[in-house]
Amino acid sequence: MTKETILITGAGGQIGSVLSTTLRQAYGANAVLATDIRSAELGEGPFELLDVLNGNRLHELVKRYRVTQIYHLAAILSARGEQNPKIAWDINMNSLFNVLDVAKEHQLKVFFPSSIAAFGPNTPKQNTPQDTITQPSTVYGISKAAGENWCQYYHLKYGLDVRSVRFPGIIGYQSLPGGGTTDYAVDIYHKAALGDSFTCFLEPDTRLPMLYMDDAIQGVLQLMNAPAETLTVRTSYNLAGISFTPAEIAGEIQQHVPGFSINYQPDFRQVIADSWPQSIDDQIARRDWEWKPKFDLSLMTQDMLSHLQEMYLAEMLKH
Repeated sequence: MTKETILITGAGGQIGSVLSTTLRQAYGANAVLATDIRSAELGEGPFELLDVLNGNRLHELVKRYRVTQIYHLAAILSARGEQNPKIAWDINMNSLFNVLDVAKEHQLKVFFPSSIAAFGPNTPKQNTPQDTITQPSTVYGISKAAGENWCQYYHLKYGLDVRSVRFPGIIGYQSLPGGGTTDYAVDIYHKAALGDSFTCFLEPDTRLPMLYMDDAIQGVLQLMNAPAETLTVRTSYNLAGISFTPAEIAGEIQQHVPGFSINYQPDFRQVIADSWPQSIDDQIARRDWEWKPKFDLSLMTQDMLSHLQEMYLAEMLKH
C-alpha cells in the first residue's frame, strides 16, 4: 500500500483543526502536514505557514513533504464573505485553482468542501435534491457552486480524483464559531455552558440543515476512502444530518440547563439563511459510499454541553 502524506489547508479552522487530529490518529502524526495563514496549536505533527494564494509555496510544500492528498479547507465563509465580496471570491477561487493545478501536476487526491450555500432562493427548500437549481445569492455560495463545477471539470478533463461534499451548518465543541451564518448553533451551546443568556441573529423559526462535527469528519473520511468506481457524483455530494430552528435548539438546551434564556435580534444573516434549504436529500451519498449520520438534536445537545461544561470547569480550576 502506498504511504499517504496529507496536506491540509486552513488547518486552524473549525473543521480543519478536528480533521487534522483525526487524520493524524489514522495515518500517524508525521503523515499529516497542517498548514494555515497563521500559526495554530494543532498538537503533534508538522505545521507550515501557507497563504493559499501563493501557488509556488504550495508546490514547494507538496514536493518537500511528498504529499499524496490535499484537503483544501481554507476559505472565507458566508457572513464574512458578504462584508468583502471581492476578497472572498479571490481567496476562495484562486486558492482552489492553486490546489487543482498542483494536484493535476502530481496526480494527488483532493477533498474540496462545498456547502448548502451553493444552492439559493430558487432551490427547493424541502428535501433539496442532489441535482437541482443552484443560483446562490452570496459570494460564498457563488464560489462554492463554481468550485464544484471546476472540480468536476478537472476530473473529466485530467482524470483528477477530486471528491466533495456539500456541508450543512457544522456544530462542534472543539473550536469557536468561524464567521458562518449557521454559527449561532455553536455559540448558543457556549453561552448555555457558561450559564449566560443568548442573543440569536436569526428568527426563532428559521429552520436550517446542520451536522454534528463527529458525523461531518466521519463522512469526509468515508468518502475519501471509498473506491473511486463507486462514486457517481464529481461535483459535490449532498450531506444531511439534523434540521432544526433556533427555538428548537433552545428548547432542547433548556432540558439540561433549565434557566437558559434566548432572545432574538435578526441581522443581515437572516437574509442569507432565508436563501438556504431547510432539509437535504442525501440518498445518493447513502447509496454510493454508505453515508449515515449518528447524531440527532437530543444526542448532539447532550454531547456538546457535556464537553463544553467540562472544558469551562477545567479553565476555572486553572485560575
